[in-house]
Amino acid sequence: MPDDRTMLDTYREVITPEGVALHLPAAGPVPRAIAWALDLAIRLGVLVILAMILAMLGRIGQGIHLIALFLIFWAYPIVLEALWNGQTVGKKALGLRVVAADGAPVGWLAAITRNLLRTVDMLPFGYAAGLAASLIDPHGRRLGDMVAGTLVVHVESHRDAANAPVNAVLAPSVALQPEEQAAVVAFGERAPLLTPARQAELADIAEPLTQAHGQTGVLRLYGMANWLLGRR
Repeated sequence: MPDDRTMLDTYREVITPEGVALHLPAAGPVPRAIAWALDLAIRLGVLVILAMILAMLGRIGQGIHLIALFLIFWAYPIVLEALWNGQTVGKKALGLRVVAADGAPVGWLAAITRNLLRTVDMLPFGYAAGLAASLIDPHGRRLGDMVAGTLVVHVESHRDAANAPVNAVLAPSVALQPEEQAAVVAFGERAPLLTPARQAELADIAEPLTQAHGQTGVLRLYGMANWLLGRR
């Protein structure tokens, strides 16, 4: 498939030291902005409640309120992301989480770095720098993520693999290597869970094998998966 083809998702592929390919579904700026807005609303709500309570303490209350203001706006995302599986309340609600660029859990240093660098992403106003960076970067990262080596991804719910439809059996036209056989079988098991457009996109990658595009290629891959699984 040509490199300049527009993909239907923004998956980031990471190869682990064990040679396992991880596909991280990177989140775009829209869900991230909604999650940020939810977190902002929560923080403002907490500050308003604190302000009403601390107002009764006079000047001491004002000093405590200033400390709380700093902690809530800066410590809130850092502590939650570092201790709560890379999620804040807003990210949890939107099904997002922060991970390291290699898919590992985000650590304290990365959480601190990406959140402190929000001051750069906010330049010159209204998160303009961060938005421009996320639109240019193929994985939707803002500047803070690039420096911290982090990535915001969608949390995928676990789904059991489905069997390839047993409506065709097709022997591959060429001998397949073990890893190629595994890829075809994996397609047969997982493709039924995907949208037709995504199935066709993946099947087009195997065009040299199927000699077909689109839905025809999908059906031929299903047939080959059935053949490899012994479904005669």
